[in-house]
Amino acid sequence: MEIQEYLKYRVDLLNESKDEDGFINESNFINNIIPSMLDAKLIDTEDFTETYYSTEIDGSPIKINGYIINDSGERLQLFILNDESISLETKNLEISLKDYYDGIFKKAVNFTNKSIKGHLNDIQDIGAINALINQMSSSLGADQFDVVEIFLVSATATVENRGQIPQPKRLDFKDENIKIKYTKNRESIEKEILIIKKLIDLNFLYSILISQGNRLPLKIDFEEQFNYKIEAIKAADEVNFESYLCVLPATILSKLYLKHSSRLLEKNVRSFLQFRGVNLGMRKTLTRDPEKFIAFNNGLTITASDKEIEEVGGKYFLKSLSDFQIVNGGQTTASIYFSQKDGIDVSKVKVMAKINVAKNVSEEDLNELISSISEFSNSQSKVTTVDLRSRNPQLNKIKALSESIITPSGRKWFFEKSKGEFNTKLRIAGQSGKNRIEKEYPKEFRFTKEQLGKYYSSWGDEPYKVKKGGEAIFRKFLEDVGSEENERKLNIDRNFYELLISRIILFKSLEEIHGARNNAIGQLRSAVVPYTMSILFSKTEGDKRNPNTFDLAKLWAKEGLEDDLKVYLKELMILVNDLIKKYAKSDDLGEYSKKKEMWDDIYNSNEIKDFLNTDNSNKIFNKYSISKKDLEKKLKANSKNKEVDFKFLKDSIDIHSKTPEFYKKLNSLLWDNLTDNERNKFSNISALIQQREDLTTDLVNFENNLIQKIRINFPDVLDKIVIEENTILENTLNYVIKKYNSCIEKEEDIISNFDKIGMIAKAKGIKYDSVFNEIGKNLKLGEAPSVKQIYYSSYYISIIKND
Repeated sequence: MEIQEYLKYRVDLLNESKDEDGFINESNFINNIIPSMLDAKLIDTEDFTETYYSTEIDGSPIKINGYIINDSGERLQLFILNDESISLETKNLEISLKDYYDGIFKKAVNFTNKSIKGHLNDIQDIGAINALINQMSSSLGADQFDVVEIFLVSATATVENRGQIPQPKRLDFKDENIKIKYTKNRESIEKEILIIKKLIDLNFLYSILISQGNRLPLKIDFEEQFNYKIEAIKAADEVNFESYLCVLPATILSKLYLKHSSRLLEKNVRSFLQFRGVNLGMRKTLTRDPEKFIAFNNGLTITASDKEIEEVGGKYFLKSLSDFQIVNGGQTTASIYFSQKDGIDVSKVKVMAKINVAKNVSEEDLNELISSISEFSNSQSKVTTVDLRSRNPQLNKIKALSESIITPSGRKWFFEKSKGEFNTKLRIAGQSGKNRIEKEYPKEFRFTKEQLGKYYSSWGDEPYKVKKGGEAIFRKFLEDVGSEENERKLNIDRNFYELLISRIILFKSLEEIHGARNNAIGQLRSAVVPYTMSILFSKTEGDKRNPNTFDLAKLWAKEGLEDDLKVYLKELMILVNDLIKKYAKSDDLGEYSKKKEMWDDIYNSNEIKDFLNTDNSNKIFNKYSISKKDLEKKLKANSKNKEVDFKFLKDSIDIHSKTPEFYKKLNSLLWDNLTDNERNKFSNISALIQQREDLTTDLVNFENNLIQKIRINFPDVLDKIVIEENTILENTLNYVIKKYNSCIEKEEDIISNFDKIGMIAKAKGIKYDSVFNEIGKNLKLGEAPSVKQIYYSSYYISIIKND
C-alpha cells in the first residue's frame, strides 16, 4: 500500500520536473526536491549550485550533480542523482539491495577523494565545477571543510521483500573518514574529514510530504555513537513532561555538532542567534579557564519526545533521546565546536544541561510545548518572537487573501501554506478532478511559504541574503510583516497581497528572461535575479531622494511584463552577470554573491551608475514609475474597503462539493478505525450537506485533519471512492468572488452590481433571484455569503453556463 503511494508521488515529482519542452532533466528534479530537504533540516539553504560532472578516471567512475555549503561553512554537501530512476521507461523502481545504492554513492566518494587529493585539478571543464575542485584541493578548503555529506537522490522506493507484499525499508550507510595533510600559517596539520552518506529516496520524500513540514525526528544514541551514558538527576515528573539535569562533556557536544550541524537546533524555535563563528566571551573562558566554563555558562535546554534510560544503584543513566532538539544553547554548542576546530582544547570543559522529555502529547501539543520552552528559556540574548510554523497568523492572513482575491484576468494564485497541501488536494480529487485543479492552478501560479520569503525580500537592498535563502530569509520576511518588535509592522490586506504577487511576477519573469542551461544568460541565475531586482528597488523606492517609485501595480494589472521592460531587464541582467564575475574575490561566484561586499561593489560600480543614467533607463523609469505621494494616496483609498475573507466559505464549499455520499462512503470504509466521536462528526457533515447548511469551524477543522490522517494511514481508501463532485458549487463561489473583485478593482458599487445579476436571473425566470441582493449587502458589510446563498445562486450559474 505505502509503496504504491510512493510510486504515485514519483509520477507527480517527475511531472513537476519537466522543462518547457516536456523533458525531465537532472537539475530540475534535484531543485524540485530540495525544498523537502530544507523542511527536514538536512540543508540550510535551497541555493543549490549545479556542477554536473560525470566521467571515469583510472577506472574509477565519477559523478556529481552539484553542491551546497552550509551557513556556518564547515560542511560541504554534495548531490548525486540516480539518473536511471527519473527515466519514464525504467522498471527498476523497487530497490531492496543496499549494494545498488552503494555503487552510486561510490561515484561521489571517488569524486571527493580525488578532488581533495588534487587528482582532478587538471580537468578541462570550466565554471562552478572547477571552483569547487580547486577549493576542495586547497589548504583553505582543507581547513574549512570538516564534513563532506553526500546526498544520493533517487526516485526509487527502498523495500524489503518479506512476505507477499514489499514493505518500506530504511537504509543507513556507514560513515567514512579521509585523512589529509595541509599547511596553515606555515604549520603542517593533519586531520580527518568525515564522509556522511544519506539516501534521499521516495520513502524519505513521501514522509516529508505527509508530515506537512514537521521536522523528521533526530535520535541521538549516546551509548552507541559515543560509548557514553549520561548520568542524570530526575528533577520533575509532570503530566506532559519529565525533566532531567545532567552534565555533558564538551567533546561530545562538539562531535554532535560535527555529525548533525544545524539539525540539532530546534526548527520551530522562536528565537534566532547567529551561529557562525565563536562568541568571544565563551572563547576567552574556553581558552583561559576551561574548568570554569560550567560555572560561567547558562548551559543547554534540550527537548525530546522519548528517552531510553536505565537505573543502576539508584542512579539514572540516559542512553538515548528521540526527537532531540537544542532549544536554548545553540550558541554554546557552536562555539565549543568552532573553538575546538581552531585548535582550542575542550577536553576539560563541561556544560550543564536540562533535558525535558515530553510524554502523553500530540504532535501539535509537542510543537507548542517546545516553542514555549524555547521562548522562556532564551534569556541570554534578546530574542525575536517569530513563529515559523504554517499556523503563523500572518501566513493565515495571506492564505485567506489568496482564496479571496482574483487577478484582473480572473485567476487565483495558490499559496501552499503547509507542505504537501496541493499534492493532497490532487490526491483526493481523483484523476478528473486532478486535471481540473492542475489547469486552474498551473505551476507558475503557485508558491510555497518557503518561496514567499524569497520573493517578498527580493524587493529590497539585501540580495545577498535572498541568494542565501533558507530559513533565514523566511524568518526575515516574518519579522518584516509581523514581528512584535517591528514598529513598522505591515497591514496584511489587499494592497499587501497585490504588491506581493507583483513581486512574484517580477521575480518569475526575470527567471524566465534569464533562461536556464543552454539558453541562459549565464550560470548565475540565482544571484543575477535578486541582484537585478535590488538595483530596481534601490534606484526607485529605496532612494529617499527620488520622489518616484517603481509602479509594481502595473505588473499586477498586466499580470506580466511588457516587451520594452523585458528587453531592458535582460540588458541589466547581462551586465549584472558580467559584474559578478568582475568583482567577485573568489572563484566560487555563487558563494561569494552571498556576501554584502559583492552587492556593495556592484551597486556602487561605475558600470551600474552609467547604465542607470542612460536615455533608455530614463525612458523606462518614466514609463514605469509613480510618485511616492500618489502611491500612498492610492493605497490609503484602497484600504478603506472592508475586505471580505472567503477562506472559511471556500473550505466549507470544498466539503459540500464532495457530496454526502463521499462522507458516507468514507465513514463506512473506515468504520472500524474511527472513534464514536469521529463517526458522529462524519454523519453531521453528511447531514449538513444534505440540508445545505453552514458547517461549524470545528467540523471544517475535523475534516481537514482527518483527511490528512487518511492520506497518511489509509491512502488506498481514497481510491475506493469514485463519486462525482458537485463542481457547480465551486463554480458559483468563484463567480461571486470574481464579481466582488471586479467591483473592488473598478471601484464600482457592490450592491448595485449584484442587484443587476438578480434582475437578469428574474428576467430569465430563475429561482431565488433575490439571493444576489442579499449577497451584495453581505459583501458591502465585509461579510462572506452563507453556504445556502451559494446553493441558491448556483441555479443561475448552472443555467448561464449551459446557455
